[in-house]
Amino acid sequence: MPDPPESPETADLTSVSVQPGGPTCGKIRPPGSKSLTNRALICAAMASGQSVLSGTLRSEDTAVMIDSLRTCGVSINVSQAGRMIQVDASTRDVNSDAPHELFIANSGTSIRFLTAALSAAGGNYHLSGVERMHQRPIADLVDALAGVQIGSIQTQSPGGCPPVAISSRGWSDQPVSVGGSVSSQYLSGLMMAAPIALQTRRAKAGRDASTDNIRIEVIGELVSRPYVEMTASVMRSFGASVAIEDVAPDAVDSVSLRVVVSGDGYHGIEYAIEPDASAASYFWAAAAITGGEVTVLGLTPDAMQGDVGFCRVLEKMGCTFTSDAEGMTISGRASRGIDVDMNQISDTVQTLAVVALFADGPTRVRGVAHNRFKETDRIGDLACELRKLGARIEEHDDGLTIHPPERGVTPATLETYHDHRMAMSLSLAGLAAEGVRVLNPSCTGKTYPEFFADLETLIGRPHRWC
Repeated sequence: MPDPPESPETADLTSVSVQPGGPTCGKIRPPGSKSLTNRALICAAMASGQSVLSGTLRSEDTAVMIDSLRTCGVSINVSQAGRMIQVDASTRDVNSDAPHELFIANSGTSIRFLTAALSAAGGNYHLSGVERMHQRPIADLVDALAGVQIGSIQTQSPGGCPPVAISSRGWSDQPVSVGGSVSSQYLSGLMMAAPIALQTRRAKAGRDASTDNIRIEVIGELVSRPYVEMTASVMRSFGASVAIEDVAPDAVDSVSLRVVVSGDGYHGIEYAIEPDASAASYFWAAAAITGGEVTVLGLTPDAMQGDVGFCRVLEKMGCTFTSDAEGMTISGRASRGIDVDMNQISDTVQTLAVVALFADGPTRVRGVAHNRFKETDRIGDLACELRKLGARIEEHDDGLTIHPPERGVTPATLETYHDHRMAMSLSLAGLAAEGVRVLNPSCTGKTYPEFFADLETLIGRPHRWC
């Protein structure tokens, strides 16, 4: 079981200052996508036969997922420094009443995907994490599961937050409905769980696989839609049938989207993971901040990950965007502020905010109210740190407006709030400003342990550690 992160009082006191030094130019291939790795792990762990996943991400979030699946009896062999994972689901605990205690740290994908998957598979489970995890809402997902699960499921912290206790015998025949305004991961979790529920149901009742299906309806707004399409793509690769229907995209209190899942469950396959597009955003931003040119290898505009759309945002700010079979390239400085809806690529908001510090004119970010419920409050806490750098920030219900510092970015020591994306994005300000110091840089281990080493290689000069 992974050790829980240290408390703020005893956390890693190391800090890092990225050093300025002219335009950033070069090529880089980020590690595998966290989102794809954890989705593929869920499907492989519940599949018939063995799976081999290549290009996978080695990080705290994926280690948490692997450790939890092993606790459930799944055989998982990790090799090639975490870039290859072999999964054998035949050893998974089935029809066992034994309790399974799962420690999820602060991995949102892990707790949401596992809660849904294990509810569908049946059994007894208790999922808990660090203090911040017990402040992150999961009630919409648990409420959705409570309406269909045979057995009991409940949250154990105020406000419908983890830990989550599950005692399940699978799902009933009832359709599933879930809110979509807080996190698309609730819907993704339910989608990936549906083939598992169908398998469990058929094993107990001998149903005809050709006619059985599960219908999932989203009530109101759905945030981060590209991640739902990604989920469907991964599921189809593992043999599930998934149909997505837009019902009323602007609905507030009624059904906006419907997903129908059918087929005879997941099947073991060989599956290759794309480089992480959210991680790529930091390197594209490095070019945009310094007026350089950076190519991210292994990604194209038609990648499964919606965050490749970050390049189009930088293009609107004045950068040049090109792509070919090798990868995607950003060149030139992001010279102007923009007004942009980031709902579909909300994991790149912090990256954009730092780029906006060096633009001419304000940048208004919209459509990301759900960012307050991530690893930290990625609106309020982000605003606090940007102000330290001299920017004037207006907070809004759905985002923020960044007014660049009138006299340039000021030296500052910046908090990361144990949020990997805060650390990686805020550190980029040091590419074009002196004295920017980021605390607790080791929190990047959640999704990208080698980030600062890779950035150092790209810019060709050492960071300053203290």
